[in-house]
Amino acid sequence: MSTSPPRPAAATRGPVRVVGTGLLGASIGLGLRALGVDVVLHDPSRTTLLLARDVGAGRLPTPEDPPVELVVVAAPPDVTPDVVLAELEAHPHAVVTDVASVKTAVEGPLRAAGADLDRYVGSHPMAGSERSGPTAARADLFAGRPWVVVGSEASAGSAVLAVRTLATDLGATPVMLDAATHDDAVALVSHVPQIAASLVAARLVDGEPAALELAGQGLRDVTRIAASDPGLWTSILGANAEAVVPLLRSLRGDLDVLIEALDHASVATAAEEVATGALGTVAAAIAAGNTGVSRIPGKHGGTRRAYDVVTVLVPDEPGSLARLLAEVGAAGINLEELQLEHAPAQAVGLASISVLRGLRSRLEEELTTRGWRVAG
Repeated sequence: MSTSPPRPAAATRGPVRVVGTGLLGASIGLGLRALGVDVVLHDPSRTTLLLARDVGAGRLPTPEDPPVELVVVAAPPDVTPDVVLAELEAHPHAVVTDVASVKTAVEGPLRAAGADLDRYVGSHPMAGSERSGPTAARADLFAGRPWVVVGSEASAGSAVLAVRTLATDLGATPVMLDAATHDDAVALVSHVPQIAASLVAARLVDGEPAALELAGQGLRDVTRIAASDPGLWTSILGANAEAVVPLLRSLRGDLDVLIEALDHASVATAAEEVATGALGTVAAAIAAGNTGVSRIPGKHGGTRRAYDVVTVLVPDEPGSLARLLAEVGAAGINLEELQLEHAPAQAVGLASISVLRGLRSRLEEELTTRGWRVAG
């Protein structure tokens, strides 16, 4: 008789109260419930609350509930301080954390209100999705992701430990930062990219259908997060405007320089002479982007590596991609990264398989022998 594998033990003790049952709140509930932790849900929207219950993120409170050990506030940044303050007062023995993506906008109002910061520790899991709501929640949403823990000088060590433990139980890696450093960091790596993606995607609204049919993976990569919730991002950007605005001004300055260079780089006719330095300015902007990309941590958080890439045509049929990946493994070659693009107007996908340098020819030969069509 087969038996299911033992469920991992959680260090987090329940009941845990999750306030706000959208993507993050419901995912936290799902992850804790999978570990056997008792989770009590609350949301101002009864429909959202019941939906989170139905997807398995936790249960509704009852009058017989014991005191909660930990409260997780998963509300938009503009209302998070009020919710945290209310939870600190309602649960005088519980540690309270929030998962808002801006921290100074929460910590500052709490200080001004005289909140009990001994039991409050801000946090922010660096995980999410362009989808929202409890139906998009996943128990493994935080697995392998950084989870910023923002304890103030007033936070008790036991409270900080409780939030670090929550992050670890959910598979995340705790990272200790102060509130201002966190907000500057997310402005750079999350908030400005969201604005850039949205602005690029907005140019597509009036695009000709014939032009959009030419869209490739590059456009999809740049605009993927443009599908995010406008209401949530308005709250986030408004709360972190102090950190975001200087970056946007710098970006605007870079755009102005590039626009001027391109204005002077016209080669429309042989008689026109390109202004000295114009092409160099354009090249420098692209090269600076290369340098920036190289600084993004690579696989397992190490230094970003350059790989050989083999592109394979994959029929749009059940099991085709799984068979391809199995045969890469059968060839004794480790897949480092994978990107899938759909070929326009064709029932095939283009699977770009990244492998260690020097293995491209061997993989191409192995796959061709197995009947795969390798793109040149």
